[in-house]
Amino acid sequence: MTPPEETGQGNSADTPGVPPAVSLCPLETIRNRPDFLRAASARRQGTGGFLLQARNRGDDSPAVRVGFTASKKIGNAVFRNRAKRRLREVARAVLPALAKQGWDYVLVARPQATVSRPFTDLIADLELALRSVHREGGK
Repeated sequence: MTPPEETGQGNSADTPGVPPAVSLCPLETIRNRPDFLRAASARRQGTGGFLLQARNRGDDSPAVRVGFTASKKIGNAVFRNRAKRRLREVARAVLPALAKQGWDYVLVARPQATVSRPFTDLIADLELALRSVHREGGK
């Protein structure tokens, strides 16, 4: 490659790129079994594409935590991973706007439905489920 004829042409290595999108509520991933079990014993809302489990942690942390579950009922590893990927993208699209701070959410995949349901329907399902869970007397 030949260098530019004049200075100031091209991009230098220290030029910042596009800044990443900033969310108003930080999303954290639930990884511990006891946290999943606590969410499972709290509120539930079924939808056509998945089951939403939600609980108010009652702490002062502003973080919203989210977990994803796909059992072997979903199918082999390919289908389970596809279901979890779809649920992660739905959560990234909806939770920053509608989730409440200090809450845990677990999205549980449903056999055949999570993988085959149109993505826009999954987004609508999560929006409806969040409104329903928070309408039932949540803080």
